[in-house]
Amino acid sequence: MTAEVTPHHLTLTDHACEEYDTHAKMNPPLREAADVAALRGALKDGVIDCIASDHAPHAYDEKEAAFDDAPFASSGSRRVRVAHTELVGSGLFTLPELVRRMSTEPARVFHLAGGTLAPGSIGDVAVFDTTAKWPVDPASFHRRAATRRSPAAR
Repeated sequence: MTAEVTPHHLTLTDHACEEYDTHAKMNPPLREAADVAALRGALKDGVIDCIASDHAPHAYDEKEAAFDDAPFASSGSRRVRVAHTELVGSGLFTLPELVRRMSTEPARVFHLAGGTLAPGSIGDVAVFDTTAKWPVDPASFHRRAATRRSPAAR
């Protein structure tokens, strides 16, 4: 048996939706701080073994719709940064533990060849600077969320 949790469910609460911010509209929905703490505890204890991306791209203009009409999804552009800042920066995990939960464990669970730097394994490596700061600009994204237009806009 396996369980996963997303970086946004480990770091955000339902307060993110108070202003009807469609970027915080997710399924399952964000919950209270106590729920975030419970998810963090379950992850730390190994009850939850993977941190998943919850990749569900939508066009930028789809998320600009009224809250009730906007799709359920969040931007994936900052998932590693958010997880690093909130989970490693808070002392809950070390960087190697975070990497294991975001890559090695999912690869193990799904019997994928990647997720490790062991000799003979495929080289699926991501390099990021934990100290770099850069603005998030959805207009500069080179993926579906920036380029696809909603049916209403076509």
